[in-house]
Parts: sequence; structure tokens; C-alpha cells
Amino acid sequence: MISRVERTRFAAWWWTVDRLMLGAIAVLMLAGIVLSLAASPPVATRIGLDAFYFANRHAMFLVPAVVVMIATSFLSPRSIRRVALVVFAVCLVLTAMTLVFGAEVKGARRWIVLAGITVQPSEFLKPAFVILISWLFAESTKKADMPANTIALALLLAVIPLLMLQPDFGQTMLISLVWGALFFMAGMRFVWIAGLGGVAFAGLVGAYYFVPHVTARIQRFRDPSSGDTFQVTNAMESFVRGGWFGRGPGEGTVKQVLPDSHADFVFAVAAEEFGIVLCLALVALFAFVVIRALMHAMRDHDPFTRFATAGLAMLFGTQSAINMAVNLHLIPAKGMTLPFISYGGSSMISLAYGMGMLLALTRGRPRTAMLPPEERLPPEMAPEAT
Repeated sequence: MISRVERTRFAAWWWTVDRLMLGAIAVLMLAGIVLSLAASPPVATRIGLDAFYFANRHAMFLVPAVVVMIATSFLSPRSIRRVALVVFAVCLVLTAMTLVFGAEVKGARRWIVLAGITVQPSEFLKPAFVILISWLFAESTKKADMPANTIALALLLAVIPLLMLQPDFGQTMLISLVWGALFFMAGMRFVWIAGLGGVAFAGLVGAYYFVPHVTARIQRFRDPSSGDTFQVTNAMESFVRGGWFGRGPGEGTVKQVLPDSHADFVFAVAAEEFGIVLCLALVALFAFVVIRALMHAMRDHDPFTRFATAGLAMLFGTQSAINMAVNLHLIPAKGMTLPFISYGGSSMISLAYGMGMLLALTRGRPRTAMLPPEERLPPEMAPEAT
């Protein structure tokens, strides 16, 4: 056991971090390993790899992900902003480089090889972007003469074209939704919200008419007979075949035919083998993390911490909802991972970075003057004020 009177940095972290949120994230990580073992062997075998190739790599990626999450959760709000600025600048450059030097996979250039390691920079760009715009929106509420909202809009306009050129419309939509939600939280007038919403809608309509990739996906969603809906159709059927309690581990068939059963459609594998009950449990875990983070944001009096906490929670929750909605054929296919469940090194480590910042921002900051002398933290261990 860790005593409350221990004057170590780890003890200070342990007694101030939201352990319930940390536990929920840990359960999601463990569920990801189990579902990777269930979903990935047929995929690996089909392409001539060892049956547990993806499962082993999933577990391997989990190690640096945990290290990144825990290390980031020790940071102060000021340090979080500084690290996010560096991460954003580096990843923005790397995202631009993918358009020239990136490997093309399924018609998209989203990955770049660095020192022999394939990285998707846009995954790391997302949480850093949320932190920066949260700081800017927070500054706009405190300093009316600072052009913070203009800078936040400029950052959005710098990121969106790069993502659309890859093309990655799923990430584009995700970042735009979170930006719009934070813009609304910052107290912007409804006319601005309506205007930007109109621009976003016009962009979606333009993409539908002028981008064949988007046109095909929306048409297949509206009319399944208009194109190939093999993956979505099989994913939908897996929920019916699995029923409430599933067919049992290893008994599923959808993973035998879906090329992305270990990534974009791992939720469908979970439904067939472990049933709707497990799917609801996963939904509950995602919802718990989001709702608990939003409750922290509501109670926080510092604008930056409030915006950043809410933004990271919305980023995490919206990405989860998009993946599950695609599996249930509620929205067109987006090619987005299910946090900590789907296979993907860049996705897992970037999510760990985002959740580490969320844990850091939601750490308790007690008023030490109200504590007895023996329980007060020394100045060097006290959380840094924003």
C-alpha cells in the first residue's frame, strides 16, 4: 500500500490521479489484447504471416503506450501545453511530408517511415491540436484583445487541407467536430457557429460531388446495392449471429472473411464471439471515461483545464462512437480505429498520449493549507498552477 504521508513523486501522483478513470482505461487495454487474440489470427494467416503476428505486435505496442500514458499523466498543465506545441509542430510537418514521401496504402498516403518504423503522424496531431486550441479559446475568454480565436481558426485551416489531401475524411470530420464543440463552449455567438456549420456542410457536399472516394462510400451507405458492401454487411450479420452471449471464443466466422477484422471491424468480432453483452460493456467503459472527464471539466474553474479536459474527452468519445457506428451501419465507413481495442501502433500510442494528458488535467489539486501539516506536500511536489 502507498501511504498518504509518503513524500515521493509517485505517492503524490497516486493520491491525486483519478484511479477510477485509470482503471477503466486499463480494462480497455486488456480487452484489446483479448480481442486481438480472437480477431487477428485469420487475418495474419491469409497474408502468410505467423498466426499471432498482429496479436504479438498489439501487446508489444501496449508497453510504450502504457509508459507514455503514465509519464504524461505526471505533467503539469503548463508542461502539457509546451509538449503539445512541440508535438503539433513536428507532426504537422510530418503529415505534410506523407503527401510526398508517404507510402500509399489503399489509395491513401497517411504513413511515413522514420528509422525503419512506420508512423501515422495525423494520429499524434489530434490530441496536441486539441490542447493548443483549448489554450487559445481559454485565452480568448480572459483577454479580449488577443486574437486567440483567429489563431485557433488558422490552426484548423492548416490541418484540414493536409488531412483531406491524404485523403482522411474521417480524421477531418473528427477534428472539425471537436474544434466546433470547443468553439461553442468558448461562448461564441450562434451566428458564428451557424456560419462555420454552413461551411462544413458545403465542404461535405463538395466532397460528395467531386471526390469519387467519398461519393462511393455515401452511395453505398444510402443504397447497399449500388456497390460493394461486403465488410459492412458481414459486420452487421455478426451481431445477429452472436446474440446476447456470443458463439464462444474462437467460434466466430466473420473474422475469417473480413480483411480488417482486427482493426476497423474488431467490434463486430467481439459481438459474434462474446455477444452483445460484451459490446454493451465496452460501450459502458467508453461512456464512463467520457462522462467522468466531462464531470471533472464542469467542476474545474480554470478555463484552459476545462476546455482541454472536455476536448480530449470528446475526441476519445467521438472516435469510439464513429467506429462502433460504422460497424452497426449507422454511418458510412470511415476507417477509424476503436480506441485501445483495434490494432495499430500509432493509434494506440497517440491515444495513450491523449489519455495521459486527460489523467494529468483531472488530477486532484487540493488546497494544502486545509490539510494537517503531516499530510501537506512539499512545494516541489505540489501540482503546478496554470
